[in-house]
Amino acid sequence: MGFVAQSSAMKAIGPFLFIGLRFALATVVVLPFALREARSTERPLDKQGLNGLLWIGVILFLGMASQQTGLLTTTVTNSGFLTGLYVVFTPIIAVLFLREMPHGIVWPGALLSLTGIFLLSGGDLLTLSKGDLLTILCAVFWAIQVILIGKFGKRTGRPLALSAIQFAVCAVLALAVALVFEPFDWVAIRLATNEILFAGIFSSGVAFTLQAIAQRHTTSPQAAIFLSSEAFFAALFGALILSERIGLVGYLGCALMLSAMLLVEIVPELRKNKSRAQAERDRKS
Repeated sequence: MGFVAQSSAMKAIGPFLFIGLRFALATVVVLPFALREARSTERPLDKQGLNGLLWIGVILFLGMASQQTGLLTTTVTNSGFLTGLYVVFTPIIAVLFLREMPHGIVWPGALLSLTGIFLLSGGDLLTLSKGDLLTILCAVFWAIQVILIGKFGKRTGRPLALSAIQFAVCAVLALAVALVFEPFDWVAIRLATNEILFAGIFSSGVAFTLQAIAQRHTTSPQAAIFLSSEAFFAALFGALILSERIGLVGYLGCALMLSAMLLVEIVPELRKNKSRAQAERDRKS
């Protein structure tokens, strides 16, 4: 639903002002929980961990900037589809830069998910707009963000601190750009209040924080496949709220994406159970 809020807000205010206000609000929402986490943990943030969380904020800003400006010249449905390309970029970047080989099922799962996203878009990529190209760039940044959250979320054990810091960094950078390049009009901001509140509290404060918490218990490539379901929800709420339509082919795409998510979750567990059962038989024999 955040895609809808992002698109609608720019009828009143500029993209960087929206990003800045959205993540400033998200910081305020998460900060009390992050402080409570800090008081209850025995693992203080070291310098390397803090630097990692700051870099996640920078990458979040770059991803949001390219996605938000892309929405000026592309549709919510297209943005949801093209953002979902990080389902392919994530395992590739993990292999190239971190030498982390994902479970074998991730590759067919990524291809299946990408095919589903493609069908959900209507299967037409012949006329990519400037906004589409910016959203593809956004997908690269999202892939990096997913990997960094997986790396530093597990390393620091501080998902709420991670969320608060990345939100604050993103807000500061976006507001700095907005103050230089965009008009600051309180009347316009009031017109976009509902979108700012929704994106700041739910799309950012709640959803991004849940991502940081959940990625401590899965791999980055698997997380990317689960997160790719946002393409379906972007198309769904684009249809319900903005009257953008999903064709029959799009529903097939949704089915393929669901199949991909089930594959990457069920197959590794089945193999683990099989290995445990074999080990138990070997122990008894």
